Amino acid sequence: MADRYIAAIDLGASSGRVMLSCYQANNQHLTLQEVHRFKNDFKSLDANFCWDLNYIEHEIITGLNKIIQQGIKLDSIGIDTWGVDYVLLDKHGQVVGPTYAYRDHRTDNVMSQVQSELGIENIYQKTGIQFLTFNTLYQLKAMMKDNPTWLSQVTDWVMIPDYLIFRLTGKLNREYTNATTTQLVNVITRDWDQQLLDYLGVPRKWFGDITMPGNKVGYWQSPNGDKIPVIAIASHDTASAVIAAPITDKQSAYLCSGTWSLMGIESNHSYTDAQALNANITNEGGVDGHYRVLKNIMGLWLFQRVCLEHNINNISHIIESAKQEQPFTYVINPNDDRFLNPASMTETLKQVCLEKYAHAPERLSQLVRCIFDSLATLYCDVIAELSTLIQQPINTLHIVGGGCQNTFLNQLCADLCHINVTAGPIESSALGNVGYQLISLGAIDDVKTLRQIISHNFDTQYYYPQNS
Repeated sequence: MADRYIAAIDLGASSGRVMLSCYQANNQHLTLQEVHRFKNDFKSLDANFCWDLNYIEHEIITGLNKIIQQGIKLDSIGIDTWGVDYVLLDKHGQVVGPTYAYRDHRTDNVMSQVQSELGIENIYQKTGIQFLTFNTLYQLKAMMKDNPTWLSQVTDWVMIPDYLIFRLTGKLNREYTNATTTQLVNVITRDWDQQLLDYLGVPRKWFGDITMPGNKVGYWQSPNGDKIPVIAIASHDTASAVIAAPITDKQSAYLCSGTWSLMGIESNHSYTDAQALNANITNEGGVDGHYRVLKNIMGLWLFQRVCLEHNINNISHIIESAKQEQPFTYVINPNDDRFLNPASMTETLKQVCLEKYAHAPERLSQLVRCIFDSLATLYCDVIAELSTLIQQPINTLHIVGGGCQNTFLNQLCADLCHINVTAGPIESSALGNVGYQLISLGAIDDVKTLRQIISHNFDTQYYYPQNS
């Protein structure tokens, strides 16, 4: 059987990569190579934070061309990105208005208004989605409230990965897993909720029909004239990461660890009862009819911002220094809205500690220790919430993504939560992206087989609870 060459465009809110994978079906050998990496960050536009779509598209094409220049004939291309953010298009397919980033402050206080007008239980019963200030529901409410003059030009509304597929193929698509992050999709019908769209005052015709992951949307024509299929995989990066996680049973949870920490389980049904609402659990769309029952945690964003503010380049050294500090001197809530996009993460962390303890970390290593202790504590709380929700214990936590390289935090999580922890694969989103393309192409049978192939080809580290 011929080797398959797959391009995975894996975009995060801080960096993007174009990855090349080769799959040899005769021995189930799978490789992954980073071909092109670029920085991704929102830019300031009239006091708002927005994405530079032209720049992102340019970097994607640059990466794809690097693959083509190697003489490689690609079998397909797939794109995964973060959720909730969207693009507006006019009848000519041109972008209308700014493409806002989810950390923009225009949604401050909007969620409470919508909750008051629609009812918290009503919204949750409809969508099953965790209440976060930046959900698309509140972004659109802010936009319609401002009612900019360019709204009359809009004919289509798409999520970020669907827009980038449109730019490659000229074809519009609305992929399910990313659509569910909006808090606009009905958790039962898996279609746009008409009552929510009516409440916002946005036309249903903007949104098109939601499609399940795995469909071939169109073709990208390479510089040498090849027409390469572009497949709408599970385009929310967490959905792709979960596909690559080594989940083997119903008592396993996953933690997609990066800028955000997404902790949850795979489930055949959604959880929208009072218990799930009180825990603020989200039910995002997965593949093969599954729901990703999880919780969004602010994650390593706090650590990344502190390192940036202090010009820390030696990450291993600062983690080791934090490890030597007195544990659990400061424990705060990483999901405090004040940490979403503060002017100074360092000062905001100190202020929160000051409010709680009447004193604050003095050394940088203390501040970093506070972040890791607080994340591990919240991870334990979420594991307990999930266990109660599914009415059975969670025995193993599978940590995937770039954050799984933090051995100190992995062990801290195992010790504090009294749970076995696995770490890997690191490139989970890209591997899930590649894998679902291979499933769509018929080269791999299903997700279970894919997980076995990934486990055989990529290292996994193991952590066990210690009496430390």
